[in-house]
Amino acid sequence: MSNIRITKQFNFETGHALYGYDGKCRNVHGHSYKLSVTVIGRPITDTSHVKLGMVIDFGDLKKIVKEEIVDQFDHATVFNKNTPHVELAKELTDRGHMVILANYQPTSENMVIDFSARIISRLPENIQLHSLRLQETDTSFAEWYASDN
Repeated sequence: MSNIRITKQFNFETGHALYGYDGKCRNVHGHSYKLSVTVIGRPITDTSHVKLGMVIDFGDLKKIVKEEIVDQFDHATVFNKNTPHVELAKELTDRGHMVILANYQPTSENMVIDFSARIISRLPENIQLHSLRLQETDTSFAEWYASDN
């Protein structure tokens, strides 16, 4: 049986600021992110299995990504916890806003690395994460490939 790649796409809105950056992105701003998650595996061949012919049920993949990423990052603001933004984060949190204090500068590159680890930890043993594509704007995106890592 052949390995097959399947992809599910997700959308979420997230704010961030890049502390110490020398451009506009040092200011708090947001993006309409598009995340494409591609996994690879062999379709189920057991004729008695309810998911016969599937690599993974799209609904199961959706549940993983929704719980690990979309539900946490959608309409949240992400700051690097090792910057003075923690003061702003505390004020926002005290006012009821969703804030994520990350161990990294919240660039698309670092976010996609974080997302890969979150997804890998939840995938069934027979399914591997093949790639992620995190699109920040219409013309800008970061990609993560298992083969590169």
